[in-house]
Amino acid sequence: MRILIVEDEKLASDRLAKMLLKLDDKADVLATAPSVRKAVEILKLRPQLDLIFMDIQLADGLSFEIFEQVPVEAPVIFTTAYDAYAIKAFKVNSVDYLLKPIDEDELAAALEKFRKLSNHTTATAPQLGALEQAMQLLNRGKSFKSRFVVKVGEHLHMIPVEEVDYFYSFEKATFLQCNSGKRYAIDYTMEQLEQLVDPQHFFRVNRGFLISLKAVKDIVAWSNSRLKLELKHTSPAGEVVVSREKVQLFKEWLDR
Repeated sequence: MRILIVEDEKLASDRLAKMLLKLDDKADVLATAPSVRKAVEILKLRPQLDLIFMDIQLADGLSFEIFEQVPVEAPVIFTTAYDAYAIKAFKVNSVDYLLKPIDEDELAAALEKFRKLSNHTTATAPQLGALEQAMQLLNRGKSFKSRFVVKVGEHLHMIPVEEVDYFYSFEKATFLQCNSGKRYAIDYTMEQLEQLVDPQHFFRVNRGFLISLKAVKDIVAWSNSRLKLELKHTSPAGEVVVSREKVQLFKEWLDR
């Protein structure tokens, strides 16, 4: 059984590999990828894989971005820290979800489920649309932030999410831009914010910007099949361009 592990925590990756070998002495971890970028590089080589284990949140983004950039032809078992009750809703899917830290019995059950698939072509990894539906259902089982606390001098202010136009990163810091025109530094990474706000209302157009629809003033066709956004309040971080691999998803998000 030829396996690819996509996991940004080396200890977790090594532990999973050892558990797999313990449960199946024919398991062969051909490669490990600690990031979206590395996983895409490996999959572009079209290796002969039987199964992929894929963490959802990686150092450089969500693993769902992999499906936007390269065909994924092997079945995928996701490993995730999402709410366990939401995960159970997907146990009927041909692709399984394991809650981290991974339990050996659950891993064994997932492998048994994989073995029972009579035709691997019907159990290939879901296409991006199916993954989006999965994320939406997972999101139903979790709550999102309703406000952010920011420090202004010696005072703490509460900013309701409804007043946020967008979040952006600039010079190794993260900022919250309000619709009032004010901006505040916040103690979150862009990856954390992407998980904390409702994806129905916020979209991460590139690595540096997570925007609300109400912040968009105009959308212009840009070079290399990209889109340039004109926001109601400009940012020190410069132009806001939707990355090419996210253009189609962004259009679908706009059209909801």
